[in-house]
Amino acid sequence: MATASGARPTVGVLALQGAVREHVAMLERAGAHAVPVRREAELSQVDGLVLPGGESTTMSRLLESFELLEPLRARIADGMPAFGSCAGLILLARQALDGRPDQQQLGGLDVVVRRNAFGRQVDSFEVDLDFAGVEGGPVHAVFIRAPWVEKAGAGVEVLATVPAALVSGDSVPEDPAAGEPEARIVAVRQGSVLATAFHPEITGDERVHRLFVELVREA
Repeated sequence: MATASGARPTVGVLALQGAVREHVAMLERAGAHAVPVRREAELSQVDGLVLPGGESTTMSRLLESFELLEPLRARIADGMPAFGSCAGLILLARQALDGRPDQQQLGGLDVVVRRNAFGRQVDSFEVDLDFAGVEGGPVHAVFIRAPWVEKAGAGVEVLATVPAALVSGDSVPEDPAAGEPEARIVAVRQGSVLATAFHPEITGDERVHRLFVELVREA
């Protein structure tokens, strides 16, 4: 589909699991017409797609069960804008560490992510982040069993990081010769694909969704 600049684009929210209603509400506030997507026919009618948080291995299996995996891969490869939060980031990555061997990746981002990198549910936390491309001051970010980006390709823009010193669950060993990491990558963009390790849909601040809606308009 094609949307004229300044028009109200139709943005789908993958509605197999996760915070679907919250994303729909934020997209509407951000200037999009938001619709749930469960079938290939619905996917074909949207200008962009949000992949919500949830459980990435379950969402991977559901994409196969609903026969959406290959159509979604194809649309992302063809340039459809996509935004993944938390589990959505994991699905969009080219590789996920600590996942199931049969977990499917969409490959929209040249990144390697680590599942549940910040710890378990009890290690959930909130922090204010400087977010490149978002005006109006820091973005309040809520992390719930969140991943982080462990490696990012040359074409990936890092939009936000969390200082390692602030994260109690930052205990994954790395190369000792490299020293302690200064920060963990928690928001990235590659072309028209955007992803965050946190949940912007639950804070009431629609600025990240506005950024994505603008990407959809531009695409």
